[in-house]
Amino acid sequence: MHSNPSEIPEPRKNPNWRQNLLALARHTWPLGAGIAAALIGVLLYNTLFPAPVHLTQREIDESVVNTMASATPPPAYSAQVYQVILPSLVIIQTQKEPSEGEDRVGVGSGVVINESGDILTALHVVSDAEKIEVSFADGSQTSASIIAAEPEHDIAVIHPDQSPGLVVPAVLGNPDAMRIGDETYAVGNPLGLAGSMSAGVISGFDRSFTTNEGDIQLEGLIQFDAAVNPGNSGGPLLNRNGQVIGIVTALANPFEQKSFSGIGFAVPISTAAAAAGIPAY
Repeated sequence: MHSNPSEIPEPRKNPNWRQNLLALARHTWPLGAGIAAALIGVLLYNTLFPAPVHLTQREIDESVVNTMASATPPPAYSAQVYQVILPSLVIIQTQKEPSEGEDRVGVGSGVVINESGDILTALHVVSDAEKIEVSFADGSQTSASIIAAEPEHDIAVIHPDQSPGLVVPAVLGNPDAMRIGDETYAVGNPLGLAGSMSAGVISGFDRSFTTNEGDIQLEGLIQFDAAVNPGNSGGPLLNRNGQVIGIVTALANPFEQKSFSGIGFAVPISTAAAAAGIPAY
């Protein structure tokens, strides 16, 4: 045993320790790299192929319902158009003097065009009528009289003796902005079926039509293929925004049948509104 610290020998140093460390690293590197690669592989697998989630039947049902709800298409334009025009739509009933070959009672359509409750319609709906009665969208009824007429365009403006509680004028559109093939809608009271709607497209512009009496040639008409029948006359022709672009005036009748044959005509609202003294758009 050494009593003098100065006499304790220093530990021996290995002069090749650096070389030994490098040799150890070379021998253990493949093992470390393999372990690291295995860990990375496990992480990637869990990311790409997560463990399945076990859902209850209720959660599955709710997921299916939510998926179906998100896939439901928005309402059709026609449904929106109908809601826009309905408060402005009017049923027109007339009584005429009995005559051979003509019905004494007639039904037509009209549309409210201003805050006074004035109604735009086709002249042939109300001409020669002894009595004109109108029914508004709120269910109120009143008599009416003609205040303006343009026979050359088959257009009339009638004024109700009593305005409804709520007057909703229609919004007038621009027929010049329409093109052949554009969607269009006719709303009226065909064959007495109140508040009916049909859909089609614009088929042509600047058409001519001779009235059944043969005494008036209507010019500059809009041609469309939405179904119209007796009772639609005087009702609005609409664009996809629910704006009035024309007043239905006639349907082609090549076989003398009072029913839809695939071709209807309307007076452009720019022409029809002039009879009421209001700007069309």
